[in-house]
Amino acid sequence: MVGISKRLAVALCAALSCGGAWAAPSEYEVKAAFIHNIAKFVEWPAASPVSGSARLCVAGKDPFGGALDALQGKRIGELSWEIVRVDVGASLKKCRVLFIATSERSRFGQVLEGVANSPVLTVGDTEGYAEQGVMVNLYQEGSNVRFEINLEAVRRAGLRVSSRLLSLARVVHESEEEK
Repeated sequence: MVGISKRLAVALCAALSCGGAWAAPSEYEVKAAFIHNIAKFVEWPAASPVSGSARLCVAGKDPFGGALDALQGKRIGELSWEIVRVDVGASLKKCRVLFIATSERSRFGQVLEGVANSPVLTVGDTEGYAEQGVMVNLYQEGSNVRFEINLEAVRRAGLRVSSRLLSLARVVHESEEEK
């Protein structure tokens, strides 16, 4: 599992222009950095629809403040991030990464249905999301941000996750009622 020290978080945040170089990053500045770096270790199918940008979408009430906006234009491989806030009824399949906010808990099934069988990396930070089908779930353990990965969901979407990333994650499985 991976934790993140305050010093590493400050370095990540400084690189992403999350705020003053001497200010400790907020929880969501650290989570934005995690999303950016996790995406670097995911392989999308060659046929996945992309233009010159990789859409990082947020479904629901955005908890990041300006932390995700700091990623706008940053490179992820040959693509650059485009940060988009989306409605659940929108075409979520145009996203490369979809962050599902806690506010979408009541519409969670509808959100996952919107990206079913699509190469969209789903990310959340709500307890139980990974067991319910979200691919990457960020969580706090003490003062550290850690992450868990649902490999079944990743494989269904046709994505591949680097073994280096998996070695740092807690691998979880879907609960039987969610399958």
